[in-house]
Amino acid sequence: MEAEKLALYPFLSEASAHVEHLGISLEGLLNSRAYRTARARGVERVREALEGEIKKSPLSGEVQVLSELLSYPFARMLVACVDDQLFTRRYSLAEAKAAYTLLRTETPDFLLTFGEDFGISAEARDSYFSMHFTDYIRFSNSLKEPAWKLTNRQLRAGRVRISREEFARLLQEAVRERIEQSFPIPEIPEEVSEFCAPYVAEIKEQFEVQKKKFGATDFGIVEPELFPPCISHALANVQGGVNLAHSMRFAMTSFLLSVGMSVDEILNLFNVSPDFDAEKTLYQIEHIAGATGNTYKPPACDTMRTYGNCIGKDGLCATISHPLGYYEKKVYFKNRDKEKEREKAQEKGLEKGLEKS
Repeated sequence: MEAEKLALYPFLSEASAHVEHLGISLEGLLNSRAYRTARARGVERVREALEGEIKKSPLSGEVQVLSELLSYPFARMLVACVDDQLFTRRYSLAEAKAAYTLLRTETPDFLLTFGEDFGISAEARDSYFSMHFTDYIRFSNSLKEPAWKLTNRQLRAGRVRISREEFARLLQEAVRERIEQSFPIPEIPEEVSEFCAPYVAEIKEQFEVQKKKFGATDFGIVEPELFPPCISHALANVQGGVNLAHSMRFAMTSFLLSVGMSVDEILNLFNVSPDFDAEKTLYQIEHIAGATGNTYKPPACDTMRTYGNCIGKDGLCATISHPLGYYEKKVYFKNRDKEKEREKAQEKGLEKGLEKS
């Protein structure tokens, strides 16, 4: 494969072999002025990943191609030094989405060659692709739209029929999985940690801003006693070891994220469930939190009623249409009452002062 292509798809096995063949040392990549552009591009692609889209422009000339190619391993160093699962998922997804944008324009032969690098057995026909159902299930498993379910596909002789764009979409999932599973890196050389430290500090700061943007509404300190009855009931069940229905688990998790609980705090709530699977549960929580680029908000009261999750309705429930609205009102009432008590205390203090004078 040409160097230009490898630079656009640096996670391919051939790209890794090509970089190794160049014989560039770690010290050279970190410190040589010759690779300054590559390092700058590596920082840029990580920052772009946080925004959700890594931009890839047409490459021209050996210098630009080399810089783009080497920017990927440097970007991986930065991600490894950040050492955050949610951040890693965000980065992996952004790299995969950038690849998909390019793959949609590639020839069928290139797509087949690309797929082979991931062990995908596929064939190209006049107007469609076919792939073995085991590969299809492996890479479509994370795609939740009904159209991706195997039961909604044409299956003949163990092969699934898909369009060219759908094949590119599955290749995106293959890329995401490869990058994500390449982390964490067990031992990061000290020289890498020290060199990357200033960049990592900036990236972490930007990531915190992103988490606030896509995560919690600023309700202040989380106060479980103010939760709406439906969420309180779900929490009580979880703490009692009762399995929640999928719809209620989603509603509770998205609600807790929205009011300010962290991914780790929510994970700890579920660790008493009889079917608790830490890795699977963490993935689900991070997915709702926005690791895949889409942030999910809790369902409205009408939806909660539709799924039978509106439990313990009280008088305040009748005045709101969303669980977050309930919590927001409760927080408002509590703060208002605190303010009134503070004002009363000040008035009493003033009266006592006047009496003494």
